[in-house]
Amino acid sequence: MRDGVDRILDQWRAERPDIDPSPMGIVGRVARLHRLLDRALGDNFAAHGLQRGEFDILATLRRSGPPYRLTAGALTASAMVTSGAITNRIDRLAAKGLVTRETDPANRRSVLITLTDEGRRLVDRVLLTHVHLESRLLSGLTPEDRETLTAVLRKLLVTLGDTDPTS
Repeated sequence: MRDGVDRILDQWRAERPDIDPSPMGIVGRVARLHRLLDRALGDNFAAHGLQRGEFDILATLRRSGPPYRLTAGALTASAMVTSGAITNRIDRLAAKGLVTRETDPANRRSVLITLTDEGRRLVDRVLLTHVHLESRLLSGLTPEDRETLTAVLRKLLVTLGDTDPTS
């Protein structure tokens, strides 16, 4: 079984036999996978009236547990995007009635973002379709393949500095 990246690697091996293009194969496949997966996931979110970043905010609040409330700073740290991007997402979600924004009474410089009941119902619905879609997207892998891929990807992420900040 060959994919489109194999052809590219064959061409490099023919044109530049002095280099090993195998790293390009790994990075190229990861990049192609990202595009394919992102497109499928984005279509699912759009079917629910959400953008990927909006789902990320709702999901972060939902998995934080009751009262489903975090500071804007905690959301920014969790999402690893700029505070401006978080602000725009929160603005859109608040306009849709999915989150509320209020000044933290314990620290007036901080803003609390809370998932509304409507937001919680929506994220719970989208989460079901999201997990089902991801399962379908991975259906070409055996359970053992999934475990191996998970371990290898985790190892690569850790070596590149992406570690759990709470551990």
